[in-house]
Amino acid sequence: MSGQVSVKNYVGLANDYIADVLNGTVPACKWVQLACQRQRDDLARAVSDSEWGCKFSTEHGAKICHFLELMPHIKGPKAGTRIIVEPWQCFVLSTPFGWLRTATGKRRYRRTYLEMPRGNAKSTVSSGVGLYMGFVEGEGGAEVYSAATTSEQARIVLDAAQHMARRSPSFRQRFGVDVSAHNIHQLSSASIFRALSAEDDSLDGKNIHLAIIDELHAHKTRGVYDVLETGVGKRDQSMLWAITTAGKNLAGICYEIRKYLTRVLERNIEDDQFFGLIYTIDEDDDWATEAALRKANPNYGISVEADTVLSLQKKALQIPSAVNNFLTKHLNVWVTSDAGLFDMRSWAKAADTSLKLEDMKGLPCWFGLDLGFVDDIAAFVQVFKRDDDFVVFGKYYLPEETVTGNRNSQYSGWERSGYITQTSGRITDLGYIIDDVIRMMAEHNVQEVVYDPYNQLTLLNLLQERGIGMEKLTPFPQTVPHMSPATERTMQLVADGKIKHDGNPVLSWAMGNVIGHFDNKDNVYPKKEAPEYKIDPAIAMIMCVGRAMAGSVNGPSVYEQPETAVM
Repeated sequence: MSGQVSVKNYVGLANDYIADVLNGTVPACKWVQLACQRQRDDLARAVSDSEWGCKFSTEHGAKICHFLELMPHIKGPKAGTRIIVEPWQCFVLSTPFGWLRTATGKRRYRRTYLEMPRGNAKSTVSSGVGLYMGFVEGEGGAEVYSAATTSEQARIVLDAAQHMARRSPSFRQRFGVDVSAHNIHQLSSASIFRALSAEDDSLDGKNIHLAIIDELHAHKTRGVYDVLETGVGKRDQSMLWAITTAGKNLAGICYEIRKYLTRVLERNIEDDQFFGLIYTIDEDDDWATEAALRKANPNYGISVEADTVLSLQKKALQIPSAVNNFLTKHLNVWVTSDAGLFDMRSWAKAADTSLKLEDMKGLPCWFGLDLGFVDDIAAFVQVFKRDDDFVVFGKYYLPEETVTGNRNSQYSGWERSGYITQTSGRITDLGYIIDDVIRMMAEHNVQEVVYDPYNQLTLLNLLQERGIGMEKLTPFPQTVPHMSPATERTMQLVADGKIKHDGNPVLSWAMGNVIGHFDNKDNVYPKKEAPEYKIDPAIAMIMCVGRAMAGSVNGPSVYEQPETAVM
């Protein structure tokens, strides 16, 4: 692996792929096009801007590709034959490995995020990357980990690497590599490659050279990612290598990293240490076509067998319950819960981080309160009517013991980012909420303060003591006649893009958690799939929308009809 690595021009193949994507010869989604344009622009900048501090090494970019082609396939009809690195894989590999810091010669890219449908050889490539960084680069005492939420998932990348190494005696001999039952190691450099999961008691304290995080979308909390991201910061050219397909947790760490990457690719954020690719379809594409499959799957017709995925596509067309699974697994489209009520793609498109509360002054406004006191989120939502749209903001509260109690590790991150207000003790302190309501009542044109009347006598007394009259306080019982029409209107407004919001991840998470229970009269009642999937912020918003829209209903208001039991 020294000197001239190969007569094959891997970087040339990568550049040809970039050209084919940008000129439309290779069908690719927006995010792949932007990633290709970014690489092309960076290559030009490295030539024209001598002060930039980054350079591209063709040798380093080619070396990783050449190494992977020395490794064997371990599964399927090609098992035992050498891997062939496709042009798109040349781009995926040569880009993060080819870029160096001019001053130090160390790696530029320290974090990589690869998101694509199932079957596109993510794990195979990642196993090769693990062997290369662990035992070929020459890093002393390299610690390489394949990490996942469970030990079984974490073993997938390591197992593939072990099989590759066992079937490559020349590799083991050349680099002094030994393969044991639970790891791969190199005595001469004290380097090791092993699996690591969230169940591992020794997750902290690692001095990581490479962390491969498999199926990041399956991580319900951010714990593993955060620990490993800290661990890779201890070396000067380590890498965090995350691979995944799409999922359904729009408030999870995976979607957070994905959103960050999209902002980098759109040049809204500058981060020259972060490389990533997202293979999927575009919003206006027809998912029920072969063209969609070709666009989303870069290895279509190679490791992704056309007959198999076309058959699954046909099944999804015939069985509605199979659609979401097909979209996530084979087109890499993010969806919400299988029975989710809201169109979360429309919800995501409606996010506008430039929206500010102070710009809403004078607009008619409804305040919604859905107050949990221990495990549930206490939600104070503000809904403004602006022309034909509604604009939503919110404040959310949790007691300290819930934030720090590891029930949901997102809570602590949201608290640090200011999306959740932490109150002291084990129950939410109503004083924080009352203070915010009173302050904002004085600043905005509030029509009503809408609340769930169940067990809220203390809230009402406190509000009235602070000068809020009963004429402003509107109960919204959680019953079918109240919740069904409000929910249906909210669903339609979201689908039509008529509800704008500031992108607060707490509300987005809650919206994605809402599922619907329908009775035999097609009334819908919003519910949560499991206790840990909180929906309180969404319910507070639905109540506000219901009250805001009530006056436009012909005939008697549904809110004046007799109540019926909750479904």
